Amino acid sequence: MDILPISYPFIFLLITFLVFYNVNPRFKYFCKMTFYKLWIFIISGLVVIVSIPRGRNPENMKYLQMLLLPLKYIFGIKIVVKGKENLRTNKPAILVLNHQNSLDITVMMEILPSRCVPIAKKEILYMGTFGLACWLSGIIFINRKKREESINILTEVAHSMNKENFQVLIFPEGTRNHAGSMLPFKRGAFQLAVKAQVPIIPVVISSYDSFYSQKERRFTTGKSTIQILPAVETQGLGPDDVPKLTEQVRDSMLAAYQGISGMTNGASH
Repeated sequence: MDILPISYPFIFLLITFLVFYNVNPRFKYFCKMTFYKLWIFIISGLVVIVSIPRGRNPENMKYLQMLLLPLKYIFGIKIVVKGKENLRTNKPAILVLNHQNSLDITVMMEILPSRCVPIAKKEILYMGTFGLACWLSGIIFINRKKREESINILTEVAHSMNKENFQVLIFPEGTRNHAGSMLPFKRGAFQLAVKAQVPIIPVVISSYDSFYSQKERRFTTGKSTIQILPAVETQGLGPDDVPKLTEQVRDSMLAAYQGISGMTNGASH
């Protein structure tokens, strides 16, 4: 069948797009990030629909997890998990992860245990369907500008963790870090662990720099390694132990980060 002349412009545009996509790294970055954001907001709408009958419940997180994981295949990101034996899946614990950028949302789904509730900044709650899907999935939102309110929320979480048997995931850096290392840790996660007397499980995600850079507008295929470190017990610890505990966990995570990211003294090989 002959191709209708009216379709020629579309074929030309498609060819132009494919050429641009394959030869221009910045254009590829823009296309991938646009697709990433669209995917998240579209699948969030699906999560909202299937979660409404159950209401706000940590069990709904499995829908977000199931729909976010395919992105690793779409983008060609191989995720390798080390230390799986250190991840407790049936007892309360605090998971602490280093925070790099928006890709963490997808990568962390690889190891997210069932009934694990992330703690996130309150601004996410107002991000349309994604915010609603997060709320329905039981994510705990805190206003970082209201310290007393945040402390009260974390105190409530500490009291209910053991009773309701769930885990909590926190990014102790408090914000994204594009510098290729780790920012100082805020103490909230460690105060929560001590108050609830539950172990801390450090989880380290390797640098994305080999395949992703927001600064350079680069997004190719690549590998991400997740290292799950042995649990750090908090049984018997009190508030005075929190500063030392915070630094101890950060030091171990930074050493692991440099190891799995191929770094020496913080510098890439």
